[in-house]
Amino acid sequence: MTASEDRGFFGQPRGLSTLFFTELWERFGYYGMRSLLVLFMVTATENGGLGFTDTKAYGVYGLYTASVYGMSLLGGWVADRILGQRRAVFAGGILIAIGYLTLAAPGTASFFSGLLVIILGTGLLKPNISTIVGQIYTKDDPRRDAGFALFYMGINIGAMIAPLICGPLGERVNWHLGFATAGIGMTIGVIWYWAGQHRLDEAGLHPVHASPEEAASQRRMLRNGSLGVLALLVIVSFLHVSGIYPVTVANLVNAAGFVVLGITLAVFAWILFSKDWASEERKRGIAIGVLFIASALFWSAFEQAGSSLSIFAKRYTDNRLLGIDVPASMYQSLNAAWLVVLSPVFAWLWLRLGKRQPASPTKFALALLVAGVSFVWMTAAAMRASDGVKVSPMWLIVVYLMHTVGELLLSPVGLSAMTRLAPVRYAGLMMGVWFLSLSMGNYLGGRMAALYGDVPLQNLFQFIAVFALAVGVVLALIARPVTRLMGDAR
Repeated sequence: MTASEDRGFFGQPRGLSTLFFTELWERFGYYGMRSLLVLFMVTATENGGLGFTDTKAYGVYGLYTASVYGMSLLGGWVADRILGQRRAVFAGGILIAIGYLTLAAPGTASFFSGLLVIILGTGLLKPNISTIVGQIYTKDDPRRDAGFALFYMGINIGAMIAPLICGPLGERVNWHLGFATAGIGMTIGVIWYWAGQHRLDEAGLHPVHASPEEAASQRRMLRNGSLGVLALLVIVSFLHVSGIYPVTVANLVNAAGFVVLGITLAVFAWILFSKDWASEERKRGIAIGVLFIASALFWSAFEQAGSSLSIFAKRYTDNRLLGIDVPASMYQSLNAAWLVVLSPVFAWLWLRLGKRQPASPTKFALALLVAGVSFVWMTAAAMRASDGVKVSPMWLIVVYLMHTVGELLLSPVGLSAMTRLAPVRYAGLMMGVWFLSLSMGNYLGGRMAALYGDVPLQNLFQFIAVFALAVGVVLALIARPVTRLMGDAR
């Protein structure tokens, strides 16, 4: 049976079922842990937390989420050139499970160690499982965007369930039990993936064999990158020991911004100026750059869910629903719940519109405009809560609805666009570039929340609303020329 004839999973290739449920459990772990992360950090030590200030917790959250997605760039390269996507996903899943179980142990050392292992594992799994989704379709298969939308629904079933289980366990029983439950979910995902690999045929099974010239270029990049990391470690050690720039959470957060920015500039300089990219590929690389910027800015607004919106839910929202006191962490299931409801609608819409649907840059512009409107809404909510009266949960229910609409306009569309725009020999690496945009967005979101940590939340929400609306308008104006750069991959 050919790929175009295989309709064994809701009209999609059977291999999608393996990837669907693996990513479901990976997201269960991620969002289960994320629903607790900031709340755990700001909880007093006598109540089982770490006792961090809001600003410090926002900084750690931004640094962690930025690193999780930033590591995808290295994970994509490792899969392309060494492991292949299939093995990278399996190894990443094992590391993630170990990381969550490490968080289940008490102590600050185990907390930061667990975060580091999760970062390494997610870097291997996240870009490569999405790349495999693209590889189970032919280039011209009209089911591709619908398949990614269905895959995205699987992601968000896990993300919806996780805060409902891990949140109450962490907040009401024991924080570390909540983290352990996230680890159990990832373990189930690893087992499911291993048992279902036969449905994937050859997709992602082997690394890409580079030409001698490309291989030499890759070796130079690896060598120079390794030397750069070694030099950075030496410099950091010297600055710490000498007391000039000690290694603290605040200083690490500040330095991370320069690292993410430097990696981003290096990647796009390679795309624009390296001989590894042909002329037509370079045009598509420019389009990737525009989508990258739009994606980063969208996620900087969206990822307030785990920081400032989580604090808003805890301190400024009347969390009684039908007479039941609801843990603040459970609100983070709302985005995923709306995604489960709306993902089939968007999948149907793109199939219905076919070639008449908006191009990817237009969808990205609409996503940013929706995000801007959502923070206009939250500004009003924060103003109502400024006099000390807690507001209705409906404010958060509606804002997560708007965030979901924006996400469906951007995230599955971006995943699909990367599989079309990226040269085959750099498929995993360019999916890593896509997740680098999430890294940049998560970092910016954490930094914005930290900078506004000592002022009313309405000031932060106003700022996000203005820049999201402004960028959305600009992208809408340049959408047509960007679409032309995408060529037949639009």
